[in-house]
Amino acid sequence: MRAEALKGHLDGLLLATLEDGPQHGYAIKEALRESTEGHIDLPTGTVYPALHRLERAGLISGSWSVVGGRRRRTYELTAEGRKALSNERNSWQEFASAVTAALGTRPWPATS
Repeated sequence: MRAEALKGHLDGLLLATLEDGPQHGYAIKEALRESTEGHIDLPTGTVYPALHRLERAGLISGSWSVVGGRRRRTYELTAEGRKALSNERNSWQEFASAVTAALGTRPWPATS
């Protein structure tokens, strides 16, 4: 999938990935890839800056832990993040309906 197609939707995708519970950054990237059957496989250089931005916005919170001798940051949704996810889903439904209507199987009007 082209990166341009994700513009404006990355935050919602990351928030949705955290809906089931806390995860560390790489697990978020992998969960998104798996849930989309590999169609969305983001580079870490895209995921981590977005997670930091969501954390600064108060939509997720992060905490450090040590696993297997390595430090990792685990993220989880905040109450504001859950509200934002709900809004993202509503916006997506409106957008998807409009695009489906425009690109549906109906015949295109003839142009002169």
